[in-house]
Amino acid sequence: MRATGSITKIGIALAVALPAMVVRIAGISIAPELEVLVFGAAVVSTAFLLAWAAEAAQVDISGSLATALLALIAVLPEYAVDLYFSYSAGHDPKSAQYAAANMTGSNRLLIGIGWPLVAFVAFAAWKRRQASDSAAVASDDGSVTASHVQLPAVRRIDLAFLAIACVYAFVIPLTHTLAWYDSVVLLGLFALYIWRLSREEHSEPELVGVSATLGNLPTRQRRAVVPLLFLTAAAIVLAAAEPFANGLVGSGARLGVDQFLLVQWLAPLASEAPELIVVCLFAWRLRGGDALGTLLSSKINQWTLLVGSIPIAYLAGGGSGHGLHLDGRQTEEFLLTSAQALLALMVLIDLRFSRRDATLLLALFLLQFPFPETSVRLAFSVAYVAAAIWVGARHRHAIRPAFATAFSRGERDAVARREPVR
Repeated sequence: MRATGSITKIGIALAVALPAMVVRIAGISIAPELEVLVFGAAVVSTAFLLAWAAEAAQVDISGSLATALLALIAVLPEYAVDLYFSYSAGHDPKSAQYAAANMTGSNRLLIGIGWPLVAFVAFAAWKRRQASDSAAVASDDGSVTASHVQLPAVRRIDLAFLAIACVYAFVIPLTHTLAWYDSVVLLGLFALYIWRLSREEHSEPELVGVSATLGNLPTRQRRAVVPLLFLTAAAIVLAAAEPFANGLVGSGARLGVDQFLLVQWLAPLASEAPELIVVCLFAWRLRGGDALGTLLSSKINQWTLLVGSIPIAYLAGGGSGHGLHLDGRQTEEFLLTSAQALLALMVLIDLRFSRRDATLLLALFLLQFPFPETSVRLAFSVAYVAAAIWVGARHRHAIRPAFATAFSRGERDAVARREPVR
């Protein structure tokens, strides 16, 4: 019975994506507004396919690596859209602004909206459990309390790599260019990050629903079905990304909306939807550590793999070997995004994400919208850095353990043994 229900759910997700695939393969021309609807639905439907497959994959690989892969696959729509704009910028200079806008927008949305959203959903789920007559929940890893979401000690690996990426990110606005050497550094850092996670120990995951059905398949069947779901979802996303991006830009032009702002905020919000759905499901099951850990890994992926891939896509599209030039506005946006990432790092360096932390990140993000002027963007950059210094000073005791955990197995084990009970 459970297997039948799981097959039905997978079938529904595929059916939602089917119109987009038919339109794309048949080459049917439709209005921009309809493109957004049809291809946006396909992008969102892949969230469920990706979530089910990625959770089931934890049966065969380590939890940390599985989370990193989940984070990477869940934001594939964002990668597809941004790399499409970057590729187009190689032969159409007007697309350069969209590439930078989409990248900075997606990064800032992830922290400014995604992280607080996970915390508030987790707190609501915790409150709901406390109010319930039954203490039983679908899944609970003990990471959520009334006041904060707790990350496991192993997440110090992610924090150490995010710290390195944050430091390097401040170099890019100084050069006003995303160049080939940025790709070398950032892609190399991402490869090192994945290699480091691959060394972590494997543990059995707690699966529910469709993921449990997939995870309980015989080994040979599971290792065939799970990759097939990944490939199917990837194919849908890659087919939908270009028309979805074009539909957004075309719709904005018809409505008289600033296309830069449209691509910076609406496109990333839509393409981040699969990941946000996945982590909200985790948070509602009181798996706050997995939810926040997935978003943390996504930030590393975006700040290394995504940014590092932009110059390559730009070059493949016919762009100059000197790299993608960032104009004044794009440079300011990149600086602001770097400053926000630094604050996010300092907030999580002690492995706890509180209501106050979530409110701070959300408030600073939302306060930017009424003030699009250059001076205000620079002022917010300064505010983020100042807040990061203040929070970092309060959490300075946690900085060294992060790097010890990331780069020394012996130190990691010692740190884990000394980890206080929260």
